[in-house]
Amino acid sequence: MQAIKKVTSPTVAILKDNIDTGQLVPRTALKATDDNVNYADRLFYGARYLASGAPNPDFPLNDPAHQAAQILVTGENFGCGSSWEHAAWALRDYGFKVVIAKSFNSIFYMNALNNGLLPLTLPVAQWEQLAALPADVQVTVDLAAKTVQLGQQQWPFEIETLWQERLLKGIDDITFTEGYQADIERFEAQK
Repeated sequence: MQAIKKVTSPTVAILKDNIDTGQLVPRTALKATDDNVNYADRLFYGARYLASGAPNPDFPLNDPAHQAAQILVTGENFGCGSSWEHAAWALRDYGFKVVIAKSFNSIFYMNALNNGLLPLTLPVAQWEQLAALPADVQVTVDLAAKTVQLGQQQWPFEIETLWQERLLKGIDDITFTEGYQADIERFEAQK
């Protein structure tokens, strides 16, 4: 898992509430069960592509001005629906490092954290400013400081310390568990 320290990037806004995991990644993508597959092309598949398979020119991710965005701004209850971890994989593989939503489905929120994606919320007034940004404006998300910066404005966000540290260091569940190797060996020796 790659560490996230500070992300400076333009944003892309997909301002829809209740985007579920089925909209984030199609059911057909669930055939692959490991995260060694690149899911970038499957992200928002139903909206990004026309029935012909051609890119939908009206979808924000297909706008050349938004191609460099590593920060997604979206609405309420993001990631609702099924508990498909593939949704977090698709966002990460596309290149997103941060998702700023009005609110998250709790299962998706944990899947995002477990897969090196920073989900965060801000008060509505600040969220609205980010949602209205043109493609050429940079936003900085500083995980160490727990702040989002837009120009001279700086806003705090909340994240549990354990998750903050894991994302800052790029520590996944396996690496986290391996950190207890000495304790595990001591326990095993007591049997």
